[in-house]
Amino acid sequence: MTQVVFHTTLGDITIEVDHKNAPMSAANFVQYAEDGFYNGTIFHRIIPNFVVQGGGLEPGMENKTTRAPIENEADNGIKNLKGSLSMARTMDPNSATSQFFINLKDNDFLDHTTKTPQGWGYAVFGRIIDGMDVVENMAKVATTSRQGHQDVPVEDILVENTTVKSAE
Repeated sequence: MTQVVFHTTLGDITIEVDHKNAPMSAANFVQYAEDGFYNGTIFHRIIPNFVVQGGGLEPGMENKTTRAPIENEADNGIKNLKGSLSMARTMDPNSATSQFFINLKDNDFLDHTTKTPQGWGYAVFGRIIDGMDVVENMAKVATTSRQGHQDVPVEDILVENTTVKSAE
C-alpha cells in the first residue's frame, strides 16, 4: 500500500491509496504527489457535511497545468463513504486529472450506478487513515465566492508539501 501525506497549514493528512481497486486513479494521484504537483496548492472548495476539494489550484485561484485526463474507475465497487478520496471531474465522466475530494460524510449519490452521464459517479481511490480531524476542521472555516468559484475558504488552506511512502 502506498501512503501520501499532505502537510497542510492546518495539520497533516495521511491517505492510503487503493492500487488494487482503482489502479489508474491511484497511480495518477501518486504520480502527481511524487512530482510535487500538490505542493503549494489550496483546498479551494469546502462544503460542510459534504466534501473538501483540492488538488488543482494555487493561491489566487490560479489553475495548475495538469496531465491528460484519466478513465473513470467509479465502477470499481468502492463507495463514497466518509473519509474516502475520489477523483473530481467535470460533467464528462472521463475528465478527472489532478483534483480530488474528501467525503465529509457518506455520499452514496456520488457512487456509480450505470455507465451513463448521470450514473457514472465519482471514482474512489483512497481513504484518510490519519488526520480526519484536520479535514473536519477544514469544514469549519469561513468560505466565500472568489473568481467564479463558490465555497472557497476566506483564508487559504495550503498543501505545504507532500510525502509519498510505501507501506508493506
